[in-house]
Amino acid sequence: MAVKSDIEIAQEAKMLHIREVAEKIGITEDDLEYYGRYKAKLTEEYMKKASGAKKGKLILVTAINPTPAGEGKTTTSVGLGDALNRLGYKTVIALREPSLGPCFGIKGGAAGGGYAQAVPMEDLNLHFTGDFHAITSANNLLAALLDNHIQQGNELGIDTRQIIWKRAEDMNDRALRNIVVGLGAKADGVPREDHFVITVASEIMAILCLASDMDDLKARLSRIIVAYTRDGQPVTAKDLNAVGSMAALLKDAIKPNLIQTLEHTPVFVHGGPFANIAHGCNSVRATRTALGVADYTVTEAGFGADLGAEKFLDIKCRIAGLKPDAVVLVATVRALKYNGGVPKAELGTENLEALKKGIVNLEKHIENIQKYKVPVVVTLNSFLTDTEAETEYVRQFCEERGCKFALSEVWAKGGEGGEALAKQVIETIETKPSNYEPIYADDLPLKDKITKVATEIYGADGVTFLPAASKQLAKIEEMGFGNLPVCMAKTQYSLSDDPNMLGRPTNYNITVREAYVSAGAGFVVALTGAIVTMPGLPKRPAAFDIDVNEEGRITGLF
Repeated sequence: MAVKSDIEIAQEAKMLHIREVAEKIGITEDDLEYYGRYKAKLTEEYMKKASGAKKGKLILVTAINPTPAGEGKTTTSVGLGDALNRLGYKTVIALREPSLGPCFGIKGGAAGGGYAQAVPMEDLNLHFTGDFHAITSANNLLAALLDNHIQQGNELGIDTRQIIWKRAEDMNDRALRNIVVGLGAKADGVPREDHFVITVASEIMAILCLASDMDDLKARLSRIIVAYTRDGQPVTAKDLNAVGSMAALLKDAIKPNLIQTLEHTPVFVHGGPFANIAHGCNSVRATRTALGVADYTVTEAGFGADLGAEKFLDIKCRIAGLKPDAVVLVATVRALKYNGGVPKAELGTENLEALKKGIVNLEKHIENIQKYKVPVVVTLNSFLTDTEAETEYVRQFCEERGCKFALSEVWAKGGEGGEALAKQVIETIETKPSNYEPIYADDLPLKDKITKVATEIYGADGVTFLPAASKQLAKIEEMGFGNLPVCMAKTQYSLSDDPNMLGRPTNYNITVREAYVSAGAGFVVALTGAIVTMPGLPKRPAAFDIDVNEEGRITGLF
């Protein structure tokens, strides 16, 4: 019998009206702004009402470094949420919104998979409720106001060689990475080099996800540094009188979105910063609201634990005052064997030697989470090709390192396949208290913070700061931003800054080539390796397989 695709499973789902999903967690019809039958935003009135609610338990789902074999982090998050609900616990899942870039590129969507999906899957993976459009528009309005200010006399004395604000587009388009604007007649603007970032890398995306309310959003927008003057002074969005109009564009985007799983568990989906470029977590507003209405909130952070979990624990939790009660670390036998040197085509064959060699990647992530003093549960996302010997080896490996283990079968069985994991998570939370703390203090110098992450989390021997990065970090501290957390921009495929170094790399240095402050978001970005903020499409993009018929039914999404 042919296995159904994710989109086929999602399209066969019998969804509840979103009103009925909201009622499960005490949210009334008056608290919702409908976007059709199956999507809604929470009203500002409800957000204010819910802010003082009693808080439930917070579970973070993260993973080993991603491989072509797949790990299934979102699938696990959704399945775990469904399983907790099946066991009688009021549960909300809090996820990021997918970007169109990877959806039409190589990675695909981000709604989960199999029988552990958030629905409506097509809406979520495409335009959804327009949040990304609003963020893109606000980003580009600021860019337009900046260039217009220069065209209209440049009263602020902006140095056109020191403009750092980039335009944004939510699509993988490498041709926009480096461009020239202002060509043509005198009335067409001042010619200069410019750049695009993908929308999920825009500082406005990070700001939206870290803002606690509209006042905080506007305060953060006002602090965005867009350029420097000829004498080296920062120019902000406030200086350009851009804050009010940008906030107006974000008026609805700041409200969390509510959808459901295939099993009708409520899902808050809001915001979507990339974890290899930005901080990789859904919005603070959505997470806080979920904690106020649920016994358990299941959330996730992007890519491997060295990126998403580190930024969740060192940036989001620090800024928002959150304390995770447990971390679920997702792995697969296939991905571990890939880390052990097995080609993708041979991952379905039992290979204990490769598993033993590749499991060091999981080992490092376990050690990293334990450094934050949060209990860890490891789950293996089950595949039909996994053998009993391979599964038992991983189980024993994890238990020897002081963390619980559970097999996850949520892709094939939905919430039922996640009950073993859910029980282990509940037991862990009830028996192992979380003593969460970040791995570095606010007052540590920026270079020391970067070095701490590189050595403690990545396992590097040290950090090589290129001259430009050293100069930029010194300037950032001189401007008064030295107390901010650091947001490392690094490849997701390796613990190191080299995507080809699999497993648990040793005897290497991380190279920081550039640094800049996202003053509105509230962190300092350090760029390592060859990371780019505008991805490109592969030779055969996923877009080739996506289509829609005359009834409006979409095919090819995954």
